Amino acid sequence: MIYRNTCPLCGSSQIHEVLTAKDYTVSKETFGIWHCGTCTGRFTQNVPDGANIGRYYQSQEYISHSETKEGLINRLYHSVRKITLRSKQNWVRNATGMKTGSVLDIGSGTGAFLHYMKTGGWTVTGLEPDETARHNAKQLYQIEALPVDQLFHLPHKQYDAITMWHVMEHVHELHAYIKQIRQLVKPEGAILIAVPNYTSLDADFYKQYWAAYDVPRHLYHFSPTSMEQLLAYHGIKVVKKHPMVFDGFYVSLLSEKYKTGKSRLLQGFIHGLRSYRRGLKQVDRCSSIVYECRL
Repeated sequence: MIYRNTCPLCGSSQIHEVLTAKDYTVSKETFGIWHCGTCTGRFTQNVPDGANIGRYYQSQEYISHSETKEGLINRLYHSVRKITLRSKQNWVRNATGMKTGSVLDIGSGTGAFLHYMKTGGWTVTGLEPDETARHNAKQLYQIEALPVDQLFHLPHKQYDAITMWHVMEHVHELHAYIKQIRQLVKPEGAILIAVPNYTSLDADFYKQYWAAYDVPRHLYHFSPTSMEQLLAYHGIKVVKKHPMVFDGFYVSLLSEKYKTGKSRLLQGFIHGLRSYRRGLKQVDRCSSIVYECRL
């Protein structure tokens, strides 16, 4: 287990525990979530190290690895995925100013995003740590994703766009990853990073039941302030923020289930709708945020 005396985002010792969250997906264990008074980031305390965290991903409910459609919430996820994929493609195109180019997706899962980009004419490269997910990507989409340790062996200044969709919160070697990403993107290229936002309306409402805490798989819990400070430390500038408005529905439906033990769709939908509306008006209160970045 990894116990931290300082914030893993900024290095400050001004940290304290703010809540305890439960792993509802696999182990049913509880983990402390700590807050940094300096950068406002949060992190999960006493997490397994990289060699031992794999078992916490071994669940058919973990959709990014299994493509499962079991259960109503996962079916709803798949029903809006085409819209989400189109949004991601548009963000990449607008950020780079290119209709086609080269894209590196870190944490590519089962390959749905890379498949969508490839059919749009992009040259794609995927990195994925989970062997099952890599196998599924090949079977489903003919995407040959590489093991994630290949990140440190890719050619520098090669990619027009580098994307991380809900991946940064999982990475043990956080600063090493960011440093390497900076080396891999072309000088005029774009970096797009999507992470959950614990300052969102739905996180405020569900507190320790908020599904996007997803302990212990989520090692860090970002606020807009902590993200901007973390990236700036590595010489990366956030130029725009985009709301991932549908995430609020998915997260609220799961959170409602965690809080009540029941799939209360109406209540989850209502809170998801509130988060959706707030996210459209205030990106910094959206359930998940895409940070569009440049060097």
